[in-house]
Amino acid sequence: MVGKLIIISAPSGSGKTTIVHHLLNRGLPLEFSVSACTREPREGETDGVDYYYITAEEFKKKIKNKEFVEWEEVYPGKFYGTLKREIERIWKDKKSVIFDVDIAGGLNLKKLFGNNALAIFIMPPSMEVLEERLKKRGKDAEKEIRTRLNKARKELVFARDFDIVLVNDDLDKAVDEAFEAVTLFLEK
Repeated sequence: MVGKLIIISAPSGSGKTTIVHHLLNRGLPLEFSVSACTREPREGETDGVDYYYITAEEFKKKIKNKEFVEWEEVYPGKFYGTLKREIERIWKDKKSVIFDVDIAGGLNLKKLFGNNALAIFIMPPSMEVLEERLKKRGKDAEKEIRTRLNKARKELVFARDFDIVLVNDDLDKAVDEAFEAVTLFLEK
C-alpha cells in the first residue's frame, strides 16, 4: 500500500519542527514519522517519540539490512534516517505520514515517492534571523551554531527543488500557509 506523505524540510533553526507540531494539532489525518538517529537525546527528548536513538553500529547494520527508506550522514558521525517500518505502520493506520527531515532526506523522499509526496521547504527570513534563532534556543555551542549556519547556506539553494517554499517570518502565517497546502494535497 502506498499512501501520501508530507515532507517538511528546512535548515536547522528555521522552524520546521514547530510547524510540524502545529500541523499535527490541527486535526488532519497525519502521523509523525519518528526518524532514527545516532546523536544523543537533547534535554526533554524521548526515545521513540522524538527519535529512535541508536548507536552508529546499529544504524550501519540497519543500512546493510536495507531497513531505511532514506538515510544521511547529516553531520560528521551523525546519521539520521527513515525506517521503512515507520511509514508502513502509519499507512496501515490509514493516515498520511508527516516528516520533519533535513534537506537531503526530504529530497530523497520526494524523489522516491513522487506525486504521493508534498515537499515543503521552510525558509528562514534571513541568515541573521536564523543565527539569532539558533542562539536563542540554547541547544548548541558556538562551534555547532557555526557548523549549522554554514550548512544552511549550502542548503538554501535546494529550496527550488521543493513543491512549496514558505518563508517563516511570522509563525502563525507560516503555519496557516502550511495547513492550507497540506489540506489541498490530502484532498486530491
